[in-house]
Amino acid sequence: MCGEAMKMRRPRVAALRYSIIPAFLILLQPLTLHAQCCAGGAGSPIAGGTSQGVLQQGQIELNTNFQYIRSDRFYTGSRRADRKYFDRFRSAYQYFRLAYGLSERFTMSVETGNYFVKEEIGLNGDPARTYSSKGIGDLVLFPRYTVMNRVTPSHTTELTLGLGIKFPLGSYNDSTGAVEPFSGQTYYVTNPQAVQLSSGAQDAILYAFLYRGYPSQGFRVFLSGLYVRKSWNPLGERMGDFASLGLFAGKTFRYRYGLTLQLRAEWMDRMDINSDILMYSYPNYDPEATGYRKVFLSPQLSYTYGNLTGYALVDLPLYQYVRETQVGTQWQASAGLSYKLKVRER
Repeated sequence: MCGEAMKMRRPRVAALRYSIIPAFLILLQPLTLHAQCCAGGAGSPIAGGTSQGVLQQGQIELNTNFQYIRSDRFYTGSRRADRKYFDRFRSAYQYFRLAYGLSERFTMSVETGNYFVKEEIGLNGDPARTYSSKGIGDLVLFPRYTVMNRVTPSHTTELTLGLGIKFPLGSYNDSTGAVEPFSGQTYYVTNPQAVQLSSGAQDAILYAFLYRGYPSQGFRVFLSGLYVRKSWNPLGERMGDFASLGLFAGKTFRYRYGLTLQLRAEWMDRMDINSDILMYSYPNYDPEATGYRKVFLSPQLSYTYGNLTGYALVDLPLYQYVRETQVGTQWQASAGLSYKLKVRER
């Protein structure tokens, strides 16, 4: 593109999420970077798959966390690539969650967030190839139900299932305009998916959470699984389905301090595009450069004072495999607060 670039926004999002485990331990999983070679899009609308049980009846939880992602590393297969398509990608996102315990077994939550920035810096800082957006993300309605809850003097076992839906609030077709130097006319090209604020589609979320706690030792282990079934958006695009499986081990010290270690595997399928789009209007990204397999190690610290819990974690990529050449995960961290209160006693 030549001349001065003019930008119109139509946000698009991938909502984010954190995780909560009984009383004093909160586990946050930030949004994994799913930006790709001129493509992208978040795989999970609840931040890579959270581990959450249910609240007590009449209990409210207010949660917010800040998540930051940055990467300038490209991969081909599982190896670092020498070729780069842009300088770097970065994202700053504030997530919000309101949950209410309708009964001892059923919890309903409403979740959304706002991007302060979602940006792809052009190669060698080229402003004509730099794209950015900011604004509200998607809305997620996420009910969870405990199908098993067994308590003995030595341990606690819980199995919780969830079925949610994501509604696109953010824009999915944000575009950039540039002036053609000869005619003086302005033309617009849809921005890469990596910087859109939403996929523009309603997605279904399947979730399972298995917890085993040993209260006397202050130790717990749990397993969480998440599958997101993506649907088509009005542009004729369907982001690849997403799945994650996380294994956690946590220890509480002096009733206030929590230390948790998470090992998480993620998979994202290749995106699909309507054949008419490929024939008449090829998108400003490579649909073949989508999809990946990744493994993360995520240490987390938390501190609880009364009903308020603060937490922070960092995701460390152990293994990455991508289709074609695309930007991979380099650095991402999250920090937040959760507050619980009872509004109704039995």
